[in-house]
Amino acid sequence: MFAIIGILAGFIIGFLFATGMSQRQPTVTSASQNLPANHPPVSGSTGDPQQTFADVQASMKKARDEPQNFEAQVAAARLEYQIQRFDDAIGFLLKANQLKPDDYETIANLGMVNLDAGHYEQSIKWYKAALMKKPDDITVVDGLCAAALGAGDTKEAETCIAKLEKLDPQNVDLKQFKDKLSSLKAK
Repeated sequence: MFAIIGILAGFIIGFLFATGMSQRQPTVTSASQNLPANHPPVSGSTGDPQQTFADVQASMKKARDEPQNFEAQVAAARLEYQIQRFDDAIGFLLKANQLKPDDYETIANLGMVNLDAGHYEQSIKWYKAALMKKPDDITVVDGLCAAALGAGDTKEAETCIAKLEKLDPQNVDLKQFKDKLSSLKAK
């Protein structure tokens, strides 16, 4: 029974990667066509979904086999995120954070992945930690605002909206954030 579940999971993951890679392939192919005839192949231009899946499996295995390898943890988290396995991505990012607790990108990514997973309180925690390091990072402020709104924290959302207006008055998310905040306050 476990073998059947494993095989089915493998087919599903393979299908997701094959679909994702085939949607991205035209961009890679068109970029490769602009290269000189004697240019070496561009990474990822093979278009072989089976090879991509094998690469993903190897990356995941490396991260599990080498829990002290920061780069392997981050690479595995990135791959898990791409196939929308957010909780698995969070697990790899948490390992990476244990290895390098001051790595800003890992902290900010923990905020983003938790947000996408719907773990708003955890997202707020990680985004706030990122802002302690880089208080004017527009992407992190934007994410924190989205997490606060998702959590229903109107006070935090108001603070983020004000900061976002100051840092990036033309931010495309501002109207949506303000509308969502008004809707929350009306309840």
